[in-house]
Amino acid sequence: MEYIVDDHELNAEDFITLANSVWPGNYDLEEIQKALKRTINITAYAENCLIGCIRILSDGYFFGTITELIISPEFQKKGIGSKLLNLAKIHTPSILYFGAQPEAEEFYEKNGCEKSLQSYIIQKSK
Repeated sequence: MEYIVDDHELNAEDFITLANSVWPGNYDLEEIQKALKRTINITAYAENCLIGCIRILSDGYFFGTITELIISPEFQKKGIGSKLLNLAKIHTPSILYFGAQPEAEEFYEKNGCEKSLQSYIIQKSK
């Protein structure tokens, strides 16, 4: 297993393959590549294959958020998510706020995250 902090080599094709294994969708390759350049990407590779990623969006001082933590289904429950989350805690430039799906709350609490603010969403108008 190889972990890379601030993986500048992460490409959209690999990320979309990983994302589709968890959240199937119709992702735009070009837009994903732009998004990856705007975040701190901490990745996990097994035999040169991307199997996990946590992305952090931060202003570098006041605020940061975890945009997603994705682990390929066949590698879940093997400590990879915990390792990525720990690397994020170590390498983030600011406090991190993030939302979690109800089924993931236990994972975050087990990894030392404190429940905090209620999250809200504003949908973009089409």
